[in-house]
Amino acid sequence: MEGNVDRPVIVVGVDGSESSIEALRWAARQAELTGAELHAVMAWQLPEIYAYGPADYEEKARKALDSAVEQTLGPTPPIPVVKIVEPGRPASVLIEASRRAQLLVVGSHGHGGFTGMLLGSVGQHCVSHADCPVVVVRRRTQ
Repeated sequence: MEGNVDRPVIVVGVDGSESSIEALRWAARQAELTGAELHAVMAWQLPEIYAYGPADYEEKARKALDSAVEQTLGPTPPIPVVKIVEPGRPASVLIEASRRAQLLVVGSHGHGGFTGMLLGSVGQHCVSHADCPVVVVRRRTQ
């Protein structure tokens, strides 16, 4: 992960879910208020059952992250945004990213899990193991 070493870093986990988009929005506002650099991180991994046909999962993740950042923050974000796509399990990738951050921001639920849970497994793992403070952003209810 590269960035400006003079600025504090806020890491936000993005998976395209509504909750992660809210987390991205919240993290961007916090970065703007504090003068931090925002690192938007998306993890990717091969499916459990990998079958026929080559698929570029990393490229798909990169496009999904680019789209999420642009749709949420606009084509020219008001703050520095470093987009990072890493192979691995989302919780592990975010814990590693937290080692160089002043704050880690995650959504309360991603694409998996059960809708009735108060906190998804990735968020719960991050809260328990991150090397910096963690903010869990709940999806807005209308």
